[in-house]
Amino acid sequence: MRSDPPYAIRTERLLLRCWDPADAAALKEAIDASPDHLRPWMPWASLEPQTLEEKAALLRGFRGRFDLGEDFVYGVFDPSGSEVVGGTGLHTRIGEGGLEIGYWIRASRIGEGLATELSAALTRVAFEICGVDRVEICVDPANERSLAIPRKLGFEEEARLRRRLPAGDGEPRDLILFTLFRDRLEGSAAAGARVEAFDAVGARVL
Repeated sequence: MRSDPPYAIRTERLLLRCWDPADAAALKEAIDASPDHLRPWMPWASLEPQTLEEKAALLRGFRGRFDLGEDFVYGVFDPSGSEVVGGTGLHTRIGEGGLEIGYWIRASRIGEGLATELSAALTRVAFEICGVDRVEICVDPANERSLAIPRKLGFEEEARLRRRLPAGDGEPRDLILFTLFRDRLEGSAAAGARVEAFDAVGARVL
């Protein structure tokens, strides 16, 4: 990558920023309020509810990997930073030259287009700051809400891969792989996303 992702990103309605252990209580509240919504799609939700101490340890790990440039997990907050709206990330697990976007939104905020908004912003960040060649989004074929997001943003459906997604019940699920390449950003819906991005010391980088 040309540069690691920024520490904070502002969209029209959201603040995305690197998690801090101090966010543990707010994260726990968001997840504890959304169990039935999250469990069908998020394998980690099968481990909920976790204690506050477990959440703090989780966020320490996220922050450590972010600081080391290994993986980039963000908390999704309202503009004031007081409410956890969800979580997202730019993940390095797809290998050199690419980043994968993942996301979840708390139950009380679904249906507002927030996952689409944050995914568009992260797509711009991945191409314009990180300099990658491709961005991927992987979706469970049964998750109709999530399937609509990459399609709206101009990602192309590449393949249905069998038994690739881990599941909380232990039975792997299929996934649909969507990809947007750098030379296809212009003209896509993602290209028009309103984004401000800031580095670790608060300097604007986008």
